[in-house]
Amino acid sequence: MGQKAIPTGLRLGIVENWRSRWYADKRSFGRYLVEDQKIRKFIKDNYMYAAIATVEIERTAGRTTIILHTARPGIIIGRKGQEVDRLKSRIEDITAEPVNIKIQEISSPGLSAQLVAEAIREQLEKRASFRRTVKRAVEQVMEAGAEGAKVRLAGRIGGSDMARREVQSAGKIPLQTLRAKIDYGFTEAATTYGNIGIKVWVYTGEVLKERKEDVKHAVDAEAGEVPQEPAGKS
Repeated sequence: MGQKAIPTGLRLGIVENWRSRWYADKRSFGRYLVEDQKIRKFIKDNYMYAAIATVEIERTAGRTTIILHTARPGIIIGRKGQEVDRLKSRIEDITAEPVNIKIQEISSPGLSAQLVAEAIREQLEKRASFRRTVKRAVEQVMEAGAEGAKVRLAGRIGGSDMARREVQSAGKIPLQTLRAKIDYGFTEAATTYGNIGIKVWVYTGEVLKERKEDVKHAVDAEAGEVPQEPAGKS
């Protein structure tokens, strides 16, 4: 367990779902894989400020469904839905098949690791103090309701001559616990001294523990609805 692994990839099928959900034979697998990469790159490059955390792609018989998880749905939808129609036509040029776009708003952007990483990137590219930026980002994640957060910067931080790493954390990050819900985000800040890698981990609790508590509450509620026999008169 000492090897490095992405928390979301390690938990696929346990508490995390696949970002691409489709099945293909050997002839189509490579083409679908390249199309998924092109779609994600196109959306990230053209809608950088739309606060898109994840892009999920589902493929069924002759149709592709793209689910965008964003904190700013108005930027993607546009006035009277013009922008989403433009996005749909551009993606159909990539896939050469009908495309359906679904937009899901992120209710708590402060708990999205990818959005936190991109917010740090914007501050670093504006030459803000990295220590103040990272410390404030961790505090905001904890204030949003997370049980743990960690941010790691790597590169020529602050214009130093030698690349180094800086880590700021709060709470707990149980990376070895598979039932733990840990969100992971990564991006790079393009500074005048070179690129700085930004990694963010956000721990929001144990998923299976929450399911057990929900089941227990449901059982207790059902038990409370059972009519009790009246007590005998003395």
